[in-house]
Amino acid sequence: MKIFTIVVRVLIGFLLLFASISFFLHLVPEPVTTGDFKAFQVGLVASAYIMPLAKGVELICGLAYVLGRYVALANLIILPITLNILLINAFLTPEHLPLGIFVFAGNLFLIVRYWDHYKGLLAAK
Repeated sequence: MKIFTIVVRVLIGFLLLFASISFFLHLVPEPVTTGDFKAFQVGLVASAYIMPLAKGVELICGLAYVLGRYVALANLIILPITLNILLINAFLTPEHLPLGIFVFAGNLFLIVRYWDHYKGLLAAK
């Protein structure tokens, strides 16, 4: 199970790193969007700070996953972003739903595997 955890952690880490680095360095051309997703994307771009903030968090958490440092903290920080990835893919771009499921389920799996690190946060004092 330890090797499987490392594989999932590194795969999600590289996925997050690729998404954030390609956003900042414009390595991959923007796909053509239509319909409701286009309206959603226009709103995100118009806010001017949401996408760079989210991609910056993805970059930091991706590095933490790949390097194996501060993984328990990165699990909690990236959770809202992976939930948004899942929901956007489920409702606006269902053709990419398997990717959203993988990222969110992998994040939940890592939270379960690192559960001992969170016991102090959840203890009533």
